[in-house]
Amino acid sequence: MPHTVYLEFKCLEGKGAEFLEVLLPSLSDTRAFDGCLSVETYSNSDAPDTVFLWEKWAERSDQEAYMNWRVETGMLDLIGPFMAGPPSIVHLHAED
Repeated sequence: MPHTVYLEFKCLEGKGAEFLEVLLPSLSDTRAFDGCLSVETYSNSDAPDTVFLWEKWAERSDQEAYMNWRVETGMLDLIGPFMAGPPSIVHLHAED
């Protein structure tokens, strides 16, 4: 069964749009990563400095390998200046 991950990025005030300018082009690499089934990006309509990713992976280990790769390639350092704090990451599994 696919593994679902929900990520919430709370950006510094007024930095949500700039964060998306950095994030969105990088998602082609995410979608091409082994085990990635899909990635969707959302902004909070009432709080535009909050961005969400909804990811589906073949296995949790695929997403964990991907996150390690993002750390190694410096992506987290690149997005760090936009963040009000660390992202919230929730690993979900379907019950039905």
